[in-house]
Amino acid sequence: MIKQIAHICIHTEDLQATERFYTEGFGMERGYEFIKDGRLIGYYLKFGNMTFLEVFEGTTSGPGNINHVALETDEIDAVIVRLRQAGIPVGAKKMGADNSWQVWVTDPNGVRIEIQQYTAQSRQITGGQCIVNW
Repeated sequence: MIKQIAHICIHTEDLQATERFYTEGFGMERGYEFIKDGRLIGYYLKFGNMTFLEVFEGTTSGPGNINHVALETDEIDAVIVRLRQAGIPVGAKKMGADNSWQVWVTDPNGVRIEIQQYTAQSRQITGGQCIVNW
């Protein structure tokens, strides 16, 4: 049901330095960017094989500034059923700003887990800008 890690989301106080670290140091490239009120607030960096590092400006109380881990599936409805059958509380399925289906759970240690199913219009596939209002 789960194909792979879709992305790991981190927060940074310096978007430019973080991008330079990963692009110049590891050869990654930007996949798409998040724009809020006309300003860059984050971006996806490509690891390859549809796996990404999601970077947003700001800080978080998570370990090492990790905000959440996202898992990719091509059967999100089946994953929801399986989680509920296991007695795991599951958030509502919704279409994300990146045009991917998503649902959220929290593991026993407090780690937020995003389950994603890409669509043909997902920014992970199309690139470009993801305009957000949250």
